[in-house]
Amino acid sequence: MDSAETLKQIEEKVVAGKRVSFEEGIFLDEHADLLTLGRLANLIRERKNGNYAYYNTNIHLNPTNVCVYRCRFCAFRSDLKAEKAYVFTDDMLRERILEARSQGATEIHVVGGLHHQMKFDWYVNIIRVLHETCPEIHIKAWTAVEINWFSFITKQSTEWVLQQMVDAGLGSMPGGGAEIFHPEVRDQICEHKADAENWVNCHRIAHQLGLRSNATMLYGHVEKAAHRIDHLCKLRALQDETGGFQTFIPLAFHPENTGLDHIQKPTGAMDLRMVALSRIMLDNFDHIKAYWIMLGEQIAQVALGFGADDIDGTVVHEIIYHDAGAKTPEGLTVKQIHRLIQEAGRIPVERDTLYRRVLRDGANWTVGDSVMAG
Repeated sequence: MDSAETLKQIEEKVVAGKRVSFEEGIFLDEHADLLTLGRLANLIRERKNGNYAYYNTNIHLNPTNVCVYRCRFCAFRSDLKAEKAYVFTDDMLRERILEARSQGATEIHVVGGLHHQMKFDWYVNIIRVLHETCPEIHIKAWTAVEINWFSFITKQSTEWVLQQMVDAGLGSMPGGGAEIFHPEVRDQICEHKADAENWVNCHRIAHQLGLRSNATMLYGHVEKAAHRIDHLCKLRALQDETGGFQTFIPLAFHPENTGLDHIQKPTGAMDLRMVALSRIMLDNFDHIKAYWIMLGEQIAQVALGFGADDIDGTVVHEIIYHDAGAKTPEGLTVKQIHRLIQEAGRIPVERDTLYRRVLRDGANWTVGDSVMAG
C-alpha cells in the first residue's frame, strides 16, 4: 500500500471516531503533511470542545532551584552553593499566594528542585502554608518525579506520600517529569530520576486516590517518532485504565543553558505537528493544551486550530522555561489572553484547575458547571 492510500485509511478512521494504532501514529508523525494533521486534529478538538478555548488565572511557585538531579535538558537547577541557588521561606510562600489572591487567581502551580538537604516535612509544610493562607486557591503541586523522591527519602509508599500531601491541602498534580518514557531516550537525558514505570504508577495511584492530574511530553531533542508515539500510547493506556488525566501538554525542548545546547530548538511547524498528533493519538483525553509560555503566544494561538483547546493561563512568575532561554513574557493579562483566543476565532472560557467554569463578579469568583468535553 502506498503512502497516499495509508493516509486515506487513517483519515477515514479518525473521521469515524476510531482509535489510531501505534504503527499508524508513527506513519502520521513521519509522513503526514502538517495541514492534514491539523485538519484531523481540529475535527476531534471541535467534537470534544466545540469552538471554546479555555484558560485559567494562575500563578507559579518554584520553592527552590537546588536539585539533587542533573538532567541534561534542565537550565533551572542549581547546586547548593551556586550563586543562583535559592530557597523560599514561609513568609515568601505567604507573600506569593497572597499575590495570587490579589490577582484573582484560582490556582497556584508548585514544582521545583529536589533539595537534598530538605526533609519531607519541608515539602509538606509548603502545601500546608499555602492552603492555610488562601484555602480557596487550588494547589496543583509536585510532579511524579518529586513524589517518587519523597517516597525515597521517607521510605514510604507513593500512596502514603500522596495522602500526606492531600491532608495538607494538595488539590491535583501537574504532568511534568514525563519527558520521554522510552529508556533509549530517558537514559540519555535524565538517567537518574524516576523512570517511566514509576511515573505511570504514581499517576495511577493519584487517580485511585481521587486526584486528577495532567500529562506531558518533552519533544525536540534526541527522541525519534517511535519514541514520541510510544509515549503517547502509554499515556493513552493509563487513561483507559483510570480516566484520571485532565489535559495533555506537549512541551518543546528549549536548549539554551542546558547540557544539550548544541541541539536546535524545535520549529513552529514541529510544535504544531506535536499538538495535532497528540490530539489525534490521545482520543480519551478531553483537553490538549498549547502552553503559550513554551510555544510563544503566536504559535499557541495558531495551535487552537491544530487540536489544542486550552492555552494555560496568566502564569505569573514562570522561570523554568525562561532559564532555558524562553523569550515569552513571564505572564499575560486576561485581556491579552482573550485577544489571542478571539483572534483565533474561538470563544474564551475561564476555567478552574478541574475544568469548571469560573464565574466572576468584580473581585469575587465562584465555580460553575464543568466545561464542555464530548
